[in-house]
This record gives sequence, structure tokens and C-alpha cells, in this order.
Amino acid sequence: MFAVFRSARKGLRVLTLPLLALTLAACDTLPVTNSGVASGDPVQVALLVPSGTGDGATESIARSLENAARLAMRDLNGVTIDLRVYPTAADASLAAANAEKAVNEGAQIIIGPVYAAPSNAAGRAVAGKGVSVLSFSNNAAIAGGNLFVLGQTFRNTADRMASYAVSQGKQRFVVVAGKDAAGAQGKNAIQQAVTAQGASVVGTVEYALSQQDVIAAIPAIRAAVTDNGADALFLTTDTATALPLLSQLLPEAGVSSEVTQFMGLTRWDIPAQTLSLPGVQNGWFAIPDQGATSAFSGQYQAAYGAAPHPIGGLAFDAIAAIGALASQGQGDTLTAAALTQGAGFRGASGIFRLNPDGTNTRGLAVATISEAQVKILSPAPQRFGGAGF
Repeated sequence: MFAVFRSARKGLRVLTLPLLALTLAACDTLPVTNSGVASGDPVQVALLVPSGTGDGATESIARSLENAARLAMRDLNGVTIDLRVYPTAADASLAAANAEKAVNEGAQIIIGPVYAAPSNAAGRAVAGKGVSVLSFSNNAAIAGGNLFVLGQTFRNTADRMASYAVSQGKQRFVVVAGKDAAGAQGKNAIQQAVTAQGASVVGTVEYALSQQDVIAAIPAIRAAVTDNGADALFLTTDTATALPLLSQLLPEAGVSSEVTQFMGLTRWDIPAQTLSLPGVQNGWFAIPDQGATSAFSGQYQAAYGAAPHPIGGLAFDAIAAIGALASQGQGDTLTAAALTQGAGFRGASGIFRLNPDGTNTRGLAVATISEAQVKILSPAPQRFGGAGF
């Protein structure tokens, strides 16, 4: 893995923050029918968090998720949530056991856990009991059946970026991906998204996860771009790994962002020092609705005296969706059919909806960096059916 990046070959130490998942209402919500929650009755919700590991960072995530969930509960149009918190210690077997325990104790829906393996185990444990699990993972590979992932997926980002790029005349893409699970998933998501837009992936270059291998891949990337007349270079990497190195070395090797648009599957604006890197200037990337994100962060800060963890907003989103559905007072309120209504919901980072395949779609803006400042090129949509959809 990449330990450090300071300049092209020495490394700048940077951290990547996960993308965040504020209105507590469904977005022009479609009606549902035949209730799993009687009007006026509390909705019993189980929150599975990774507490119990003894690790300070993990405990901080758990606290932020619970805080965000309780923040969302303050304004649910008269809906009362009976929130019960269960630790998983980030362990699959404990997650499964506590998911079953929660349902036996009356949980009508489960939100969490965070990580893919515990989430998958929890979903399987209650699959035959008619209870949906809204995981905080972004791993689309575990989604399906009664298990939904709330984290922003690669395909969601790739779809938004490919749609915008094609709208700007880009048609021939080269994909650059790391040789790991995230790189493979990212590469596949880009391929599917570009093809869906009627454009072409004309080349793919993969690299092993070391600085030496990234440097060694530069000639192959240059050849893929020049030999195929690529007008867009789509990178799966993030600011904590190869992005600083690639974004510096490629222009030095003659791959100009003025001719071939650099674009990314991850956020290029986090942490703040990334904004000053010469290679990321004028690159394209997706970010959540900044107005919604700022509103959520401000409310969280006012309530708890600290900023939320980057994935804390996902717990807010889960409660927002549950509250919006339950407020309708009738319908198969928490079934998959209700949860996947096309109108979606509003949450901590803007609009989102759950898809029948267990993944999600989030309304994203397309941004760039100019003179070390983030600028919005295409704003986040405010309803499904708008820009980017």
C-alpha cells in the first residue's frame, strides 16, 4: 500500500474521507399501501454499530452513528422511533446474533452494521423473517434480497460522472485502476457507466499498489491515451493512495489534462491540502449536495459539540427514510417495495433512493478544482428525474 506521498516520488501524507451519505421527508413520496406499522405506534428500529472493539476510532464511528440517528428522530412529522442499539464489535458472528436478537425483541427494521462482512451476516440472519437491513456499507457486492447498502457506491458515482462527461462531448475513455478489490469494482463500474451512456472505454491500465508500480505504469497509461485518441482519463484511485502521484507524473509524461480530461471516482477535495496539488487542477469529480451536507453538519455540531464522522450521515438517512414512510400512516411501510419507491428521500447529503437490487442512488454534484478552490460544474439534483438522472 502507499504509506506516504510528498511530491511525485516522495509522498504527501493525506487522508481520504468517505463520501457522506436535510429534510426529514420523502421526496415527492409515492403512496404505499397496507401497513406494517400501525398509525401512531412507535417504530422499533435496531441500530447495529461497531462498538465493543476497544479501538478508539471504531468507537467514535459508533457514537457518531447513534448521535446522527437520534438527531434525525427529533423531527419526523409525529412519528415516534423506538431506537435500540446493539454492538457488533465489527464481528460478523456477533452482528448475526444481535440481528436475530433484535428481531426477536420486536425490531421492525435494522440499520447498520458498518462493514461488509458483518452487514452480510446480519442480513442473512434475518432474511427469512421479513425484516430489511439498511447497512452503512458501500459494498454493492453484498446488496440484494433484504439487505440494502446506504454508502455511496462506485456505480452511482461512475454513472453521474460518465453522464456529465458525455454531455460535455467526451466519448473515448481510458480507465486507470489499482490491482485490488476496490480498483476492480471501480473499473467495472466505470465500464458499465460509460457503456450505458453510449461512449467507449478504449483502454484500461492497472497497477499494483506501490509507488514503484505506479511510476512503472506511466508509459502504459500514456500509450493507452495517445494510441486510442482518448479524450477522458478516468481514475479509480483516491487522495490517500495513487492520485497525488498519478496527477503529477502524467502531465510530466505528456498526458495533458487540456487534451484528455482527468476525472475521478473518488473525491479530490479531501483533505484540504490536496486542493493545492498542481495535477488535480481542472480535474472532475463528484461530491454530495453541499447545502444539505452543511446543514446536517451544522445541526450535528450544535447538538453534540463536534463534527459528525463522515459516515454519520448514513444513520441520519436511514431514520429519515423510515420516518418518512411511517408518517404516511398506512401501507406496507417498511417492506422492500416501500423502501424502494422511485421518488426517494432527502437526507444528510441530499436526495437518495434505495434500488430494488439493494444498492442506492444519491444525487451528486460534479465539481472541479480551479486555483486551489472547489467549483461546482453541475449542481446536485433536488429531485429524481432532474440533472444527472
